Amino acid sequence: ALSSLFTAHAFTSTTRLLPSHSRVMGSFFSSQSSNMAGGDDKQKIGGRPLPDFSAFAFDPAASGTSKKRTRAASKSKGDVDDGAADTPIAKPSPAKKAKTKSPRTPKRSPKKASAAKTPGSSARKRTPKIEPGSLSPPRDWEDVWELVVELRRDRSAPVDTDGGEELPERDRGDKVYRFQVLVALMLSSQTKDAVVGNTMRSLQEHGLDVDNIHATSAEDLNALINKVGFHNNKTKYLKQTCEILLEKYDGDIPPTAAAMMELPGVGPKMAYIVESVVFQICTGIGVDTHMHRMFNDLKWVASKTPEKTREQLEGWLPRDKWPVVNVLWVGIGQETQQQKEKILKKAIASSRPADSLRLIRKLGVDLTKEGKRYGLEEEIKAALAGEAK
Repeated sequence: ALSSLFTAHAFTSTTRLLPSHSRVMGSFFSSQSSNMAGGDDKQKIGGRPLPDFSAFAFDPAASGTSKKRTRAASKSKGDVDDGAADTPIAKPSPAKKAKTKSPRTPKRSPKKASAAKTPGSSARKRTPKIEPGSLSPPRDWEDVWELVVELRRDRSAPVDTDGGEELPERDRGDKVYRFQVLVALMLSSQTKDAVVGNTMRSLQEHGLDVDNIHATSAEDLNALINKVGFHNNKTKYLKQTCEILLEKYDGDIPPTAAAMMELPGVGPKMAYIVESVVFQICTGIGVDTHMHRMFNDLKWVASKTPEKTREQLEGWLPRDKWPVVNVLWVGIGQETQQQKEKILKKAIASSRPADSLRLIRKLGVDLTKEGKRYGLEEEIKAALAGEAK
């Protein structure tokens, strides 16, 4: 009875074991039954025949479905497979993500094949340079020019007192004079002439020559010119320029506009004006923002930058006008912008008041508004009406 109870309990426990354990336990009980039977299946214990446990031994081939399930369970737990004992432990493979289709990007239309580039060619087509004398002049330019000459005869614009030609000290020698002309033009960028004049006088009191500016610290020089526009950059440019002048030109300035443009902070406008003032040679026209605006207003050029204005102006303006065009037109531009009352009175008093008034109106003076402001309405009306009669 005890043997039967033990056998039933062992069988129940064996069926609950995992497949690998059940095979071992099945083999154990089979061997025990053989030992107990002593090879004689008629052997009895307690008067009863010994049960045959061989029918309950685990047979992998006979249980395909349960084998698949137990394999899946053992693999999910990282156990050894029911296959060969020397099979390495398989690591759980990461779950594969479901593939989702990303929205397709619309295909771009293929670019048209561009023409083969030749060496030195650029992507953009360059417009040919305008050579001096290659353009036809505007129809009425000489008439307008003479009006401006008359209106500027008094030489009372800021450029006439604080321009690059008027400020330098002539009594200190030619070399110092040339250097001061260069400095005045370098300071003039983005700065009104009156501010340049005051700054130049401060520098002259300090000692405005190549050696002294070279010896002056950047901090002290910056303090002397801190009223001009972009004074930090101009301080750096002046210090670097002095170094170059001492090393390459024996403390003098370069002899040509092209060489001056190689100095830091010196552009075409400055170089051409300095060349004209100090060497009496004019290889180009210095064009500032006043000239650029006015010549476009008059339809003498059609340009977007002062440099393009210079190129177009040189294309038709006679060379004998080049040395005076800057000071003449910068002065009229300053008066129409900063001294409106004065230019109105000069236009009314000129030999051709109606033409002069129409000219300054083209250059930006509102005759009605400014006439009312300065009490010149009746004079303006009379000048314009006189021509109508």
